[in-house]
Amino acid sequence: MFSPLFILGPTGSGKSSIAVAVAQQLGNAEIISADAYQVYRAMPILTAAPTAEEQGGIPHHLIGNLEVQENNDAATHARRAQQCIAAVQARGNVPIITGGSGLYVKFISHGISPAPPSDPALRAELMALPAEECVRRLQEADPEGAAATNLQNPRYVVRNLEIVLLGGKPLSYWRNNWQPQACGAGFVITRDVAELDARIATRARHMLRHGAIEEVAALPAELSPTAEKTLGLSLIRQHLHGELPLPELETTLALATRQYAKRQRTWLRREPWATPITANPAGIESILKAVTEKTARA
Repeated sequence: MFSPLFILGPTGSGKSSIAVAVAQQLGNAEIISADAYQVYRAMPILTAAPTAEEQGGIPHHLIGNLEVQENNDAATHARRAQQCIAAVQARGNVPIITGGSGLYVKFISHGISPAPPSDPALRAELMALPAEECVRRLQEADPEGAAATNLQNPRYVVRNLEIVLLGGKPLSYWRNNWQPQACGAGFVITRDVAELDARIATRARHMLRHGAIEEVAALPAELSPTAEKTLGLSLIRQHLHGELPLPELETTLALATRQYAKRQRTWLRREPWATPITANPAGIESILKAVTEKTARA
């Protein structure tokens, strides 16, 4: 039975195409997405999901399999991914997991945290509060946990406050009672920041000129909480409402994507189990060599 192989990286790094190239070279591999948003079938352009042609004849899983009204969280996605991994292994193939959604990757690679899952009603209640009120409540309920939280990120504050309120215990309890163990080999595709920024700008331009705006215009009014957080969705809505001209939309979308990629790089640097491999414009032969050699040893 083949261990899972993780090919990770920030958005725009080329990890999806590299995963396909590795799978083609291995000859007996299937790809499982660890992306939080590519699961939505109504947003393939906005989420940069690989097209049928880009999938290169390699079986892909957890891409375009949910309606936008269906919620998707890290724990749910990880359970689905583990089912896919087991099925791929049962067929005698190598499971290749690729993506850049931090917690989604972590739960697939290291197991699901025992912290209580999100409660939609409580999440909605907390999200409706002013950001400073959520910070105050977290500091009162768990001073130590608040000190370890990025209080400038409302999403982190709300989630940590939610864990404390639902679990009745400080964040340290859940952290200390989760002993994650990596399963499989991991690689992080890295690029020079300037090169990555240029790739992101090109992607934003291509996306907007090849259907992302029309894709958003066709979405139903009600989306799941996860689908609502899709990168670029709110910006394109502003454009559709006449609030953001196309040139400004392109610039703003590229900036938001660069900022997201920076957060991904920060997270990936904290994952020592995954080996950084530099991608370069000359090609990916060195990446394929390193990945296949490590797979052979696994």
